[in-house]
Amino acid sequence: MRVITCYKWVLDEADLKIDSKSRALITERAKSKISEYDRNAIECGVQLVEAAGGEVIALTAGTQDAKNSLKDALSRGPAEVMYVNDPAMAQADTYVTAKVLAAAVQQIDPYDLIVCGEGSSDGYSQQVGIRLAQLLGIPVITFVNKVEVNGNVLVAERKLDEGIEVVEVNLPALVTVLPDVNQPRIPSLKQILAAAKKPVKETNFQQLGVQAPDTQPKVVRKSVLGAVVERKRVRVEGDPENVATQALEILKKEGVI
Repeated sequence: MRVITCYKWVLDEADLKIDSKSRALITERAKSKISEYDRNAIECGVQLVEAAGGEVIALTAGTQDAKNSLKDALSRGPAEVMYVNDPAMAQADTYVTAKVLAAAVQQIDPYDLIVCGEGSSDGYSQQVGIRLAQLLGIPVITFVNKVEVNGNVLVAERKLDEGIEVVEVNLPALVTVLPDVNQPRIPSLKQILAAAKKPVKETNFQQLGVQAPDTQPKVVRKSVLGAVVERKRVRVEGDPENVATQALEILKKEGVI
């Protein structure tokens, strides 16, 4: 079985700071990492191949900075990685990203399964996987928290608000996985050292044949502002019964209940 796992190189939200006046994000000292959700996607692909045999190919598209992700991705189990390096990815929206990934997948072809995270840990648009499947003309299963492959048939459990839905589909297909699909492994020193010897294929928009208008985003991000939580600090005093009554009235006036 040949599995492609897509991932995104994102800023580590733990390193982000917010300017108290402008609410602008301060990213100068922020490190980057593989999106948490995409770590689950990589682990999912690796586990399937460990059970059924085959290989995992990691796929990412980004700017020059994303080159720092390659060793980390390979240390998590994939046999090789394909890296689309183009400065235009700095402004890419889900439309452009899906177009670029689809072109890259066509070069990797044949494949049996594509695994994506349900969303990225920065934008979490939940669109790239669905768009990619549509461009490739293959079925897509979203919100997956359990998956197995039996021959040419993939069986997946979808975790929905109203319950669990079990879906069967013939391969090739694409799944987008939730965080509870697995627990991503922590690469060992041996795996990290071995990653340096695994093959990396680097390409760009021109080599993939991606041209305008597919390089022009449909959505342009003007700015990103940090969320600010302002507390009213209302203090209620008195005996327990009066406190409960007053608190209830305050919540009703605020429209909370």
